[in-house]
Amino acid sequence: MSKFSDIKEQYKSSLKSMDTEETLDLMFYRPIGYMWALLCARLGITPNAITIASIFLGVAGGVLFYFGRTEDLWLNYVGMFLLVWANSFDSADGQLARMTKQYSRLGRILDGLSGDFWFVAIYFAICFRVNETSEFFMQYWGGWIWIMAVLAGGCHAKQAAMADYYRQFHLFFLKGKEGSELDSCDQLDKDFAEVPWKGHFWKKITMMVYRNYTANQEVMTPSMQALRRELKARYGEEIPQGFRDAFRAKSKPLMKYTNMLSFNTRVIALFVSIIVRMPWLYFAFELTVLNLMLLYMILRHENICRNFLNDLKNGKVF
Repeated sequence: MSKFSDIKEQYKSSLKSMDTEETLDLMFYRPIGYMWALLCARLGITPNAITIASIFLGVAGGVLFYFGRTEDLWLNYVGMFLLVWANSFDSADGQLARMTKQYSRLGRILDGLSGDFWFVAIYFAICFRVNETSEFFMQYWGGWIWIMAVLAGGCHAKQAAMADYYRQFHLFFLKGKEGSELDSCDQLDKDFAEVPWKGHFWKKITMMVYRNYTANQEVMTPSMQALRRELKARYGEEIPQGFRDAFRAKSKPLMKYTNMLSFNTRVIALFVSIIVRMPWLYFAFELTVLNLMLLYMILRHENICRNFLNDLKNGKVF
């Protein structure tokens, strides 16, 4: 095998799966992330360190959206660059983890929180954004801009969490337990009970936060949870390949929505709203378009899970 083929195979192995990758990521972020991952692997930098660096870059980029006067607009473009750079690091941390097998629950939590830190900074920057007369953007909107920001932030967190959950569920059927980070509250509760508070305070806090994060995902997906219980009762950990293939075929068309609810679509809307100097449009986009997309994805996925659950109960053989 040629050296180029080796590199190509190693690059492929750094991806989650072709089923769950977005076109823009494959064209831009994943190749750049792979280069960062190779460099960090050579320097001995861990995935968690890359994630923390992405937090600082993303927050710095978000803060620069505060500047809304004409002479300061170049700072907005610097902010956009820093946000793109942060996301290339966000890609690199997962690629490095897959390349070096450095998986950890802390890493998964940090990876999920990194984007939250970026967008909290962005929301505050938009609310405090100055205009041509150096007056705050919120002076024109009053309390309404804060209401929009809080609602958009809450919706963003839910959208990102559910997109990640559906992606992990798809990977579970595609690659099995080893290829997915799908968890359950039952198992997390057992793990939590086995760790004493004495000497493990921060680990317990981390586990508690992650458990609540997972619980919120499970509450939103009752049919999925019923299907998981039925599969476990029937097959244990050895789900038939026929069922895996059948579920993957139904789930794959929904993966484009998980990607659109993650980063690229929302950040394009953000950049456009900043460029046209109407940043409130970004909040409106999250509250309308992305929420409708989330609702559609949940309804479709729950319907898929109900149909498979009925098939199993009716004795269908996969």
